[in-house]
Amino acid sequence: MTVDVEDYFQVSAFENIIDRKNWTKLPCRVEQNTDRTLELFAEHNARATFFMLGWVAERYPALVHRIVDAGHELASHGYAHVRVTQQDPKEFREDVLRTRKLLEDTASTSVIGYRAASYSIGRHNLWAHEVLAEVGYRYSSSIYPIYHDLYGMPEAPRFAFYTHQDRLLEIPVSTMKLAGRKLPCGGGGYFRLFPYYWSRWALRRVNHQDGKPCVFYFHPWEIDPQQPRIPGINLKTRVRHYLNLNRMQERLACLLRDFQWGRMDQVFLEQQK
Repeated sequence: MTVDVEDYFQVSAFENIIDRKNWTKLPCRVEQNTDRTLELFAEHNARATFFMLGWVAERYPALVHRIVDAGHELASHGYAHVRVTQQDPKEFREDVLRTRKLLEDTASTSVIGYRAASYSIGRHNLWAHEVLAEVGYRYSSSIYPIYHDLYGMPEAPRFAFYTHQDRLLEIPVSTMKLAGRKLPCGGGGYFRLFPYYWSRWALRRVNHQDGKPCVFYFHPWEIDPQQPRIPGINLKTRVRHYLNLNRMQERLACLLRDFQWGRMDQVFLEQQK
């Protein structure tokens, strides 16, 4: 189970609408939504990995402590949700080093995992894996092996694989294979779009037919139907972002009841020992 800790106005779909320099002028809701997420996990005795923006951690250090104190893993989501496709290797290196230091200094715990903003590691920038390995990260969860208009690497393996001289484990978000095609089943907008029984069936198929653990993700803003509406966005973006927000928390509760969930480091790295 993974949570990408970012606020509603920080998503990539809004980056051409909301300038990052204006983030501090907007009402933040990430702390209260992440606290609700922690309560939900506690109710179901679930552990997760929280991929946190450095920008959020810097402003809410007590939230970082609450995540770690509850037994969850703290991991990096970069500092300000800049896609790797918009960075060169030097900028990327500085970003992942800065964010890890901030998280580790705040939480007094090691940070070994990374997830790129909007799954923005793909066929054209696999050099990012080399950078992550060289600076000491042990795993990445930054590739979604599907076709999507904003991200995706359909030819990537569906399940965890080692890269850069076997020094870094890449752990893709879960997909299922049906009629020769990879279909998304690992969370995000797809989880809000499809009926819950479809997601449950698909995840169980991965568990039982493929014999593999699933990787699921969501954002704290997805359980917040009262979040401010962003003006000036097109219909596709509006549907993707706001669809079924009022149903998300209930569906997550079902997911937590129907499956057993753990932290990325414990599920994927401990079994490699």
